[in-house]
Amino acid sequence: MTEMNVLWMNGALVDEPDARVSPLDHGLLTGDGVFETLRVTQSEPFAVRRHLDRLARSAAVMRLPCPPAAEVQAAIEQVVRANGITEGRLRVTVTGGASTLGSERDAGAPTVIVAAGALPSWPAVADVATVAWRRNERGALSGVKSTSYGENVVALADAHERGAGEAIFANLAGNLCEGTGSNVFVGIGGRLLTPPLSAGCLAGVTRELVLEIVEVVEEDLPLAALAAADEAFLTSSTRDVQPIRSVDGHSLATCPGPLTNAAATAFAALLARSTDP
Repeated sequence: MTEMNVLWMNGALVDEPDARVSPLDHGLLTGDGVFETLRVTQSEPFAVRRHLDRLARSAAVMRLPCPPAAEVQAAIEQVVRANGITEGRLRVTVTGGASTLGSERDAGAPTVIVAAGALPSWPAVADVATVAWRRNERGALSGVKSTSYGENVVALADAHERGAGEAIFANLAGNLCEGTGSNVFVGIGGRLLTPPLSAGCLAGVTRELVLEIVEVVEEDLPLAALAAADEAFLTSSTRDVQPIRSVDGHSLATCPGPLTNAAATAFAALLARSTDP
């Protein structure tokens, strides 16, 4: 694979050193933007349709103009070819474009970028840490994959300082919500459970697929249920199904447990079977 330094920006391929975003871009000034991260496997982007559907939903909530899905999909294909990607990840970002210095967005064209990078090198198991800050399940951006990731940056740094690889949020009700870039599943008494979208978690694409291929109950759970679970795992577009080994330094009873293994096996089979499930 060649070095991944070619991206697509506002209608054309461009080398990364030559790419320029206005210093007045509303995404830079206010976090006014949405994005998607996709996995590329065997030179094919995975679950493009689902990701672009979610991009459009997020943009609609933010009243942000979103380019047609066909245009973004064509851009994705161009970036994959231009960078010779066999295994990697792509990020599609849409921002409010050049605007004012305040919260009000101008009526100009949005900024649209498709960029490529290597897959993260995740460990086989995850150690996670719960954080004191809460997700607002009633907020204007609840469930939106927004570029406003400042909370995630702070929470993940806190988790890293405590020797964990992912931070886990509760919501305002004190219930288990999500990680900074992942959804959470727990196994309790032979049942596989995950927080419902009403808890404020992101509607993760891998989460959605796991719900379709194994038996899962969507149920509100107190944050403490994670550390008390028999087993647990994280899901994301780059992690797939990643077993959780410990919570706040407390080892779970099994890692990976039988429910985790079943989900991981089923997802791997799905990944091998179809690039557009």
